[in-house]
Amino acid sequence: MTKLAVYDPPMCCSTGVCGPAVDPTLPRVSADLDWLKRQGVEVERYNLAQQPSAFASTPAVTSTLREHGSECLPLVLVDGRVASRGVYPTRDELARMVGLDVAGQPETPRAAASTCCSSPGVVTIGGVAPGPEKCC
Repeated sequence: MTKLAVYDPPMCCSTGVCGPAVDPTLPRVSADLDWLKRQGVEVERYNLAQQPSAFASTPAVTSTLREHGSECLPLVLVDGRVASRGVYPTRDELARMVGLDVAGQPETPRAAASTCCSSPGVVTIGGVAPGPEKCC
């Protein structure tokens, strides 16, 4: 079974879906991860503010953090290897990462970079750096 792990930046709760200004990306990501679970993928999600030991005990995460700093978060690992960093992948991208066939399914849009203080928009692998973010 394929294992997908998401390492989130520090957030106030396990999903970040709280407070007066919810980043619209976060509910989509939660729904996409639930969808992956229903497809038989083992999914784990870790929040740096609440589960720092999960970050410290995973070599791929510690080395990526050391090399790129916290800008690499969110970090997605598939079977222990870095598959994405700096942004939350779309459902279609997640499906491809774990080898699911997405033919015939509508493409899910990627939300714009977040402007939330705890989840800044950053560069992804092969991506383009967004402009300076303003804090809440």
